[in-house]
Amino acid sequence: MGFLRKRTNKKFDYKPRYFKGEGNPYQIGHKFDEFRTTVGGNKGLKEKFKSAFEESENSADRGFNKTILIIIAILVFIFLYIIDFDLSIFKNPF
Repeated sequence: MGFLRKRTNKKFDYKPRYFKGEGNPYQIGHKFDEFRTTVGGNKGLKEKFKSAFEESENSADRGFNKTILIIIAILVFIFLYIIDFDLSIFKNPF
């Protein structure tokens, strides 16, 4: 009968048609990962919150926080207007 050779798997070397560049084109990564300090490493939950808080404190974009606060204040006043909230309860009765 003879000895049969084991069949080896065929290798398939696929190259994307329009990809021109180095590295793996199928690697999944967020486009802002290189700018974040909280990405990477298996830290605990407490360390992740610490690093996120430090990153937000050291951010150069302070105007963004003010804008968010202004938008929230406007939305609160619109909500109070819709529910017909009476602001006169905060005035002195004298």
